[in-house]
Amino acid sequence: MTSIDKQTVENYLKLFIDPNHGQDLVSAKSVKSISVEGADVSVKIELGYPAKSYVEELAAAVTAHLKTLPDIGSVVVEVSVKIVSHAVQQTLRPLPNIKNIIAVASGKGGVGKSTTSANIALALAAEGATVGILDADIYGPSIPTMLGLSGLPESQDKKTMMPKIAYGIQTMSIGYLVEADQAVIWRGPMVTNALQQLLRDTNWSDIDYLIIDLPPGTGDIQLTLAQQIPVSGAIIVTTPQDIALIDAQRGLAMFGKVNVPVLGIVENMSLHICSQCGHEEAIFGTGGGAAMADANRVEFLGALPLDINIRQDADLGKPTVVADPDGRAAQIYKSIARKTAAKLALKTKDFSGKFPNIVIQNS
Repeated sequence: MTSIDKQTVENYLKLFIDPNHGQDLVSAKSVKSISVEGADVSVKIELGYPAKSYVEELAAAVTAHLKTLPDIGSVVVEVSVKIVSHAVQQTLRPLPNIKNIIAVASGKGGVGKSTTSANIALALAAEGATVGILDADIYGPSIPTMLGLSGLPESQDKKTMMPKIAYGIQTMSIGYLVEADQAVIWRGPMVTNALQQLLRDTNWSDIDYLIIDLPPGTGDIQLTLAQQIPVSGAIIVTTPQDIALIDAQRGLAMFGKVNVPVLGIVENMSLHICSQCGHEEAIFGTGGGAAMADANRVEFLGALPLDINIRQDADLGKPTVVADPDGRAAQIYKSIARKTAAKLALKTKDFSGKFPNIVIQNS
């Protein structure tokens, strides 16, 4: 049997595209080692994003791909995952115990952004990441209801708060600190201070991804997030209808102005699925999210149906990803979560934590 060299294997791996970020394994720096003994090949692949439900499929696909090489012998493919911090705005540094912050935004209300945020957070956790979610909607917090949580967070030192846990993810919201029927009547500076405190005074524990569920619009909260909170990337949630797309475009433009990369667009309520007969109908139009992504040269992360079960699951405090983990909607959320994290994995890594702080003292 003819022997095969490493370069041949590497060149062949350049032909294999990872569907989660659209790049080949070599360009994405996912190939960590190639070992060749005669005609036998061993490859180690390291993904920069959580992919528990995809690892075996990827290993099998790469194995099948390599076995089409002429004169190949045995093929062994190992796939592992390593999640690291990625670069944030130039004047900021990642926070302790939080590797990456991902903002979920929409230009207008009513597009299902909080439901999407909660399910993406749970999907990332299901894929193997350590995840937190911060409810940044001070006036209308909905994450506690969606996750079935209530009551004051614990404080062990009387200065900071412990995150409340739901389905394995860490959470914090103003909704834990005020009564559900009380209105928060604060001006802009108080709201932005509250957001900073919720973020920095919570004892987050070794989080890979902190999802920040933003309120709709491009106001004080969004500006504070862009200028003072180290964000690795953002997701825009929209519906297919024109009015939602116009507002979503404003949100996307805002992130561009403050140098926060938009990882992609999620189109919510893209198709209505009849609960009685299964008939699908595009109530709000079709293709708007994909067209917007194409026009702005960002990733179209996926389209979610207008499904009564998604709404009911959230209202009952058990979002779809945990209520029906094998269902169609949960699989879409997991696909969106993998693509989001995979697009982030291609961004510049943050190395600030690897350098010591130099302090000059007079002696």
